[in-house]
Amino acid sequence: MDEKNDVCINKQLNSKSYWIDSTNETNYKALEKDIKVDIAIIGGGITGITTALLLKNEGFKVALIEADKIAKGATGHTTAYITSQHDIIYSNLIKSVGIEKAKQYADANEGAIDFIEDMVKKYNIDCDFCRLPAYIYTTDENYIDTIKEEVEAAKSLGIKAKYIEKLDLPFSIKGALCFENQAQFHPRKYLLEIAKNISSNDCNIYENTRAVDIEHDDLYTVITDTGFKVIAPTVVLASHYPFYDGLGLYFARLRPQRSYVITAKIKDELPKGTFVDAGEEGWYFRSQKYKDGQMIIIGGQDHKTAHGGDMMKHYVNLEKYAEKNFSIEKFLYRWSTQDYITIDGVPYVGKLTSSSENIYVATGYGEWGMTNGTAAANILRDIIVKKVSPYQDVYNPSRNISTDGIKNFAKENFDVAKQLIKGKLQVGQYNIELKNDEGKMVEIDGERYGAYRDKNGELHIVDITCTHIGCELKWNSAEKSWDCPCHGSRFTFEGDIIEGPAVNRLNHYKESDNAE
Repeated sequence: MDEKNDVCINKQLNSKSYWIDSTNETNYKALEKDIKVDIAIIGGGITGITTALLLKNEGFKVALIEADKIAKGATGHTTAYITSQHDIIYSNLIKSVGIEKAKQYADANEGAIDFIEDMVKKYNIDCDFCRLPAYIYTTDENYIDTIKEEVEAAKSLGIKAKYIEKLDLPFSIKGALCFENQAQFHPRKYLLEIAKNISSNDCNIYENTRAVDIEHDDLYTVITDTGFKVIAPTVVLASHYPFYDGLGLYFARLRPQRSYVITAKIKDELPKGTFVDAGEEGWYFRSQKYKDGQMIIIGGQDHKTAHGGDMMKHYVNLEKYAEKNFSIEKFLYRWSTQDYITIDGVPYVGKLTSSSENIYVATGYGEWGMTNGTAAANILRDIIVKKVSPYQDVYNPSRNISTDGIKNFAKENFDVAKQLIKGKLQVGQYNIELKNDEGKMVEIDGERYGAYRDKNGELHIVDITCTHIGCELKWNSAEKSWDCPCHGSRFTFEGDIIEGPAVNRLNHYKESDNAE
């Protein structure tokens, strides 16, 4: 099958997250007046929703505000692994931060699995939760020693881990690491039920309410795009990427990364478990209940945001991998997601800065948001209520960074500077000759703009200077979006914010605006 046909097949897939497509739309009202609460929580993903419920149960009056709809951002585009197995991490953590902090990380994520299971039982949530093993496998002998070292590191931290030589997969492996008693679920079925328990006793969720700034006097005032404010003595930033930096330099300490997912019905049944390839390609897959049967979820093709070339090729590569390794019956869904990677691989959870009081952040989960996001909610609850958490040191946003982390810091910020300069010097296409469903950079009167002709033939033009710090945006052909190569802000072809640190939309013009 040639690439042209592959691309055609990809375009025929349902380009919507299965988790979103298989659940009902939420309908919480937008903020319609100034309110005063005990705690303002910004962000309606797994961290924000879980934190809101935990703090409500502690007796606080809580307001959760979400720019779009709850559980539709990163949480709605996950592959929903619930595991403490976060690729090859524990052997590296022991070397970089020591065994005590590495154990904190392990315990926090193992505890998150138990917490989710307890919540499923407590609230009787039908969300396809099940316990199963998690595997990191390799088809390359060069990774065997690395996997064996990770097994020993995990065991030293109290994780039930073992090395195995074979798996009942449709392809052969050289060896694998197994973490026992891990889990998976349907994230939106879980979170939408959790959210139903927040809105009562003066606690509320507000959707379609974007926080755009925070002012601080005696109390914090969260400014929103609805024109109304949330006033609170305590604020939690759980918006995936902290829109408010507070001199914490998070924009310089987080790397935005995109990855891609396809799902399919397959003829053969997969063994029970979640699977991650230890190799450079980084494929991962698991099965998921689908209607009256099962489907396989396959992910991979990671790259820094706006650095992946023609984005559609990543779906092409996923299809080719799927067809090579599994008996594909029918492809079903495709979607992509954005993760933020910290410079040392451990999330930032705690005080926004070392000197800030009563404003907290949770970000940088990498590809492991289900357990890290749940752990973050518990850490924040403990710090706010008890002033201490047993896991706060390893997650501390103001922690000392290892030598390798400092190297990553320098590398990422060199790339940001390069993209900023490169974008300003880049010349557009000098014309607006576009086919339907095509986008590119163009030049109009000596200025650069982004142009996209939609499927109906209407032309959309936006100012492609990112409203965050001014990097030039790049066209994402797969998602029909303008993406920032510096800090990962993303915008629709009409200029609306999809995600990232930006809080202001792009200027937008379309041909029909000239219609009389």
